[in-house]
Amino acid sequence: MKGNVIQKTLLAGLLGLGIASVSQAGGDATAGQAKAASCAACHGADGNSFTPMFPKLAGQGEGYIAKQLTDFQTGARSNAMMTPMVIGKTEQDIADIAAYYASQTVTPAVANAKLTTLGEKLYRGGHLEKGIAACTACHGPKAEGLAAAGFPSLQGQWPAYVVAQLTAFRAAGRDDKIGIHRNNDGEARMMRDIAAKMSDQDIEAVSNFISGLK
Repeated sequence: MKGNVIQKTLLAGLLGLGIASVSQAGGDATAGQAKAASCAACHGADGNSFTPMFPKLAGQGEGYIAKQLTDFQTGARSNAMMTPMVIGKTEQDIADIAAYYASQTVTPAVANAKLTTLGEKLYRGGHLEKGIAACTACHGPKAEGLAAAGFPSLQGQWPAYVVAQLTAFRAAGRDDKIGIHRNNDGEARMMRDIAAKMSDQDIEAVSNFISGLK
């Protein structure tokens, strides 16, 4: 029975920084470039942020970005800096901004080589005893994501940012009253349930391995 449960979890995958709806309307990348001008201070003009405080958006799936921005609008995801930024944005504005960032190329991140061996084991094979699924099931062998299914790209993302998101998912998975800013992974609770089983070392290792993939 336990094996069947873990097998299903493996198929569901790990490490989605949220799950996107693939029903978002297509956006106009050219229009999105102008609309994203106010985002540049934190995320960089081309979606490559200057600091791990802010995620890289370049090359991210269009549907995923649109879903996150919509979640900030609705309160499904809470962030004091992002919520004001999406006030007044229309569905088309969000689609255009998402299309622009999706059309850009992410720059490589620097990973801690000392952590990548354990990180690779978790990413590619998971941890059956802990019930941690293999990340590659949903995010691909090179962490490029699966846009059609709404699973985000993690390639080139800042290790510290991935750590922060997994830690938030873990907090929400252990107690829904905390970590509320990371409860937007759908009714399946995929990320919350998986991250709740990860140690600090697991999170650090897999985050560094992911960031070095290309």
